[in-house]
Amino acid sequence: MHIIPAIDIIDGKCVRLTQGDYAQKTVYNEDPLEVAKSFQDAGVTRLHLVDLDGAKARHIVNQKTLESIATYTDLHIDFGGGIKSDEDIKIAFESGAKQITGGTIAVKNKDLFLNWLEKYGSERIILGADVLHGNIAIHGWQETADLPLNNFLEAYTKKGIQYAICTDVSKDGLLQGTALDLYRDIRRQFPDLQLIASGGVTTMKDIEALKKIDCFGVIIGKAIYEGRIALDSLIR
Repeated sequence: MHIIPAIDIIDGKCVRLTQGDYAQKTVYNEDPLEVAKSFQDAGVTRLHLVDLDGAKARHIVNQKTLESIATYTDLHIDFGGGIKSDEDIKIAFESGAKQITGGTIAVKNKDLFLNWLEKYGSERIILGADVLHGNIAIHGWQETADLPLNNFLEAYTKKGIQYAICTDVSKDGLLQGTALDLYRDIRRQFPDLQLIASGGVTTMKDIEALKKIDCFGVIIGKAIYEGRIALDSLIR
């Protein structure tokens, strides 16, 4: 299972939100590149980079941060937040993203998202399946679509999606444990989907439980920044 630290960007700084609430923001570092380098130095190979300004503005904003991390580290970066147009996705890939994550676009403009899937290939496109109370959350979790998670995943797995990041918004940033039952259900219903779990990961036990159900990866944010999980423990 891949260990994937998260860096969320607002105003060019490394931050974390609680349950996607921009009013509950904690700045952890003024320099995201410094954070990314520390992850690489610890042995991490992947990074989940989210442009929170972009998610709110509905177009890519922090491409310079992406470009800097891609240039000065060897991390495999999946990038999301504000990718809503052909120009946005072009900028993301040209700035060094190895994969992009599309969530809102996959709800609001299915044809465009499917076009990206065909143009760039399923290895480079991750479905962002963020969920709140059973329905898909969009626009940086500011809205909830009238779309059940299972229907969303089923439709896109039939179209060839291989990778999905699923965040239980109700768990995110609270350091109260992950939505294990949710991920277990997804693994049972969609066994061929490369599932990346995100939200609420607090302890090594959470990570071990996700590994047991054969998740492809786990995204960890606040637990690292708050010192709940040590990077060297993760790598071991």
